[in-house]
Amino acid sequence: MMRRPAWQTAPIAALLCATTAHAQNQSEQTPQALSFDAALARIDDASPGLSGEDHAVRASELIAGATRSLNRPVITTSASVIEYQKTLSLDLTGPKDNAAAAATDFLSQLPGQFPAGLQQVVGEVSQRVSAALPTIFGAIPDTLQYQTRDTVFRPAITAAMPLYTGGAIPAIQAGADGMVEVARARQAGGRDLSRVGLVRTYFGQQVAAQLTRSTRETLAGFDRHLSDAVKLEQNGVIPHARVLQVQVARDAAERAFIRAQLEEATAADALSRLLDRPAGVGASTPLFVNSQPLPPVGTFLEGISATPRARGAEAARDIARAGVGLAKSRYRPQAFAFGSYNANRDNALPTEPDWVAGVTLRYTLLSNFDRRKSLDAARERERAAADAAAQARKDVAGEIVRAWNLVETARRSFLLLDSNLAAARENLRVQRISFREGETPSSSLVDAEATLATTQTQRIAAAYEYDLALAGLLAASHRVDDFTTYLARADRRLGDDK
Repeated sequence: MMRRPAWQTAPIAALLCATTAHAQNQSEQTPQALSFDAALARIDDASPGLSGEDHAVRASELIAGATRSLNRPVITTSASVIEYQKTLSLDLTGPKDNAAAAATDFLSQLPGQFPAGLQQVVGEVSQRVSAALPTIFGAIPDTLQYQTRDTVFRPAITAAMPLYTGGAIPAIQAGADGMVEVARARQAGGRDLSRVGLVRTYFGQQVAAQLTRSTRETLAGFDRHLSDAVKLEQNGVIPHARVLQVQVARDAAERAFIRAQLEEATAADALSRLLDRPAGVGASTPLFVNSQPLPPVGTFLEGISATPRARGAEAARDIARAGVGLAKSRYRPQAFAFGSYNANRDNALPTEPDWVAGVTLRYTLLSNFDRRKSLDAARERERAAADAAAQARKDVAGEIVRAWNLVETARRSFLLLDSNLAAARENLRVQRISFREGETPSSSLVDAEATLATTQTQRIAAAYEYDLALAGLLAASHRVDDFTTYLARADRRLGDDK
């Protein structure tokens, strides 16, 4: 075998490298086919909204847990540095006069307490002392003042514990529990809605793909008709006007095909964003319909109390009931135990105790806040919450019935369209043969193609309506996890009849 010159093999090698790189790039950009079950497993991790609901539930649970310790004592420690000055003033006028009078009386009676021979001497001494008393007591000031200044470090430990709050603490705890239930109901409702959104987006991408396939087939059919019409015109079988009719219909089919391609690209982008897959995702699970009817609507109405909307409304009623209990507690007394310990008794103020403990009973006789109106308002809120809960149950029941009817309508429409599709295909086949033989005008052929395209579109829409209505029904009855069960046992799948 002769070897090619280098100048001949270089372009071939470059072309092969370019082709390989292009194929690799196309492979990297090809959307990954993903089944509905795989998409369902990914939706929880890819949804920031569901993650936010999880955090909200956790936060409400932590708050409810925090209220469980409201009956425990509150112990605080404090430290103060106090600089003070104290001035004491003592009036000595009265005590000084009393002392002078007492001394005078004592000296006047003193000589009589001695023998007769000494009474004269003692009397003389007493007189001299009595004469000196005014001078002695005059040296004593009428007022005595004392002033001190010091800096004191005062550490203290204080404790207070509620003994009876009139029902305020149980009401707060019940309200916190109600908030947990509200958050959980929102979480469950958000999860159900995320499933419905996934069904809408996932099978919406399948609808767009089916419409693209249908419009492509229609365009291919019109291309064949146009080719046949040109040949018939060249053979003098049909006039040019009929060729123009087919040309106009063919161009309309091309516009429909282009629009379907763009809508498919939009639907694929929406699905990839929903699942947080920037590389692109392709839906591989086809649209489906169960030919057998659903269980009776009463089956789906049995679990209304477990639906997120009913649970949230009932939890809101519990919160309002807790508000009534809190309003009632304002009419009742409150009792607290308290204690305080001075940790630096050596440096304490003279008026400060070393420690103190006791019980306080408090009852509000007159309040500047109208407690009666507050209680009446709380009761009105409870009645409003009860009415809202009853209305929520009625609304959920209505949504379930409407969704069940939509599912049944879509199912019947899909099954009826099977016979219409077969008739439309047979009509198109007959019109093609007649047109090629020059027996049928081009308008009849265009109408046959349009009828087939419309029937296919209606069938695709009926299948999508069935899947979406089924997801809505299961979400309304809080059975959205059963969607995969209906999908698994579906006996009609769009695409199996290609």
